[in-house]
Parts: sequence; structure tokens; C-alpha cells
Amino acid sequence: MLVLGVDPGSVRTGWALVEGTASSPVMVRADVISLPRRLAFSMRLAALQEQFDRVLDLQSPDVAVVESPFHGINARSALQLAHARGVILAALGQRGIPVEEYSPATIKKTVTGSGRADKDQVRRMVQAVLAVPLKVGESDLSDALAAAYCHLAHGALRAAIERSEP
Repeated sequence: MLVLGVDPGSVRTGWALVEGTASSPVMVRADVISLPRRLAFSMRLAALQEQFDRVLDLQSPDVAVVESPFHGINARSALQLAHARGVILAALGQRGIPVEEYSPATIKKTVTGSGRADKDQVRRMVQAVLAVPLKVGESDLSDALAAAYCHLAHGALRAAIERSEP
């Protein structure tokens, strides 16, 4: 299964293609879409759409995982994040790519064992699980990788539950 993990943002959007299973995940490709803050917000969203479409042109994933919004950020940031998420979800929907959403706490718990893990703990565990080098401060990239891995892990759990049900 090829999973596209996305950590949406109005300035930086991390994305990662991960394939395999929870016990043997492999990063296929990953990067960050960086947009200039000086651009008008509507122009940033247009640029995000254009660049994310290019990502989807590279390889069509079986499923995409988008981190669900969390509470605790200020209203302006939440609104900008919602717009960026909308661009991402629309692009995925236009291509018929199914979307799963996990909360930040679920992703953290799946990757680190703690739903309250900090960014550095997530980065270090993603490095260990996927055997990819990540620098301190690459949270957009590590969060996208973590989201994709989370789906592989939860998919394995769902499959096991389905097999055990009569």
C-alpha cells in the first residue's frame, strides 16, 4: 500500500509517500512545499494547490492521510490552516484519492507511544522506524512521515480485527 502523509500549512506543507507495512515501512519520497510569507494569502493558497498537484502527478497514492486540526492555536492561525487543508482535500478529492484523518495525539501515540510527545520525539522515532535522516526543525517533514506511518499501523490493526470477527 502506498500512503501519502500530509502535514498541511499555509506557509509550509510537509508531504511523504510511504509504502509497505507497519513492520516494514519504506519512504518512497518526501519533501516540504515552502511558500513565501510575503505573498498575499490567496496567492499562497493558489501556489499550494499548484505545487501539491505536482506532488500528486509524481505518483498516485492508494490513500492520503491528513492530520486533523487541533485545538489550542489562535483563531487566525486556525482559519489559515483550515484554508490550506481545504486546498489539500480538494486536490485529493478531484483525483478520487481516499482520505483518512488522524488527530495529532493519535499520530504521536502511534509513532512514539505517547500522545503528548514533542516534535523532537516524533522526529527521532520517525528516523528510527523509517531509517531516514531528519534534521532538528524538520517537523513538517517528520509529521507527514509520521501520519503516513500511523495509517500503515492502524491499517494493520483494522485488518487483524476484521479477520478475527465472525
